[in-house]
Amino acid sequence: MSPSVVLLEKEKHKQHAHILKHAHILKQYRSKAEYYLCSCLNKNNASNNIERTPGGLLYIRQWNNMQYVSTAAFLLTVYSGFLWDSNKHLDSPAGTVDHEEILSFAKSQVDYILVGYGSKYPTRVHHRGASIVSYRENKGFIGCTQGYDNWYSRQEPNPNVLVGALVGGPDCQDNFMDQRELYAD
Repeated sequence: MSPSVVLLEKEKHKQHAHILKHAHILKQYRSKAEYYLCSCLNKNNASNNIERTPGGLLYIRQWNNMQYVSTAAFLLTVYSGFLWDSNKHLDSPAGTVDHEEILSFAKSQVDYILVGYGSKYPTRVHHRGASIVSYRENKGFIGCTQGYDNWYSRQEPNPNVLVGALVGGPDCQDNFMDQRELYAD
């Protein structure tokens, strides 16, 4: 064997020994991750599942819920891919869940987030770059005070669109008020 192959084999053996040494910790991480995924999928006992809005959106936190929903959708998608690659399934208190069911639910969350992406999207986002006139149109200095005094409380839509931005999202009843001053939503 060449010296490089011998070194690679030794390194591989060290990594395997390290994994075995910490297997119990990795098993705990996996258990907690699977518990969370099951709670997203409504597959835990009833009181241990994440709430949903009437429209089916995960409702994890009152403030800025969409950051949690998008993260959950990402984790569900990654885990679905892991299950597919390893030809396994998720065991839950409600039974087994295959990768397709997990991916389908993740897609439903993304579809909810992207509803109205084309012509219907928030137009009064609480964001300095979106709510103040573009430098291309007004080369004058706009400091924090001027931005707040002249732009913040306007009822008109923002002069700039935040393409791809993630806003706080609806309340627990799927209500969303497109108002700049409701920055927590």
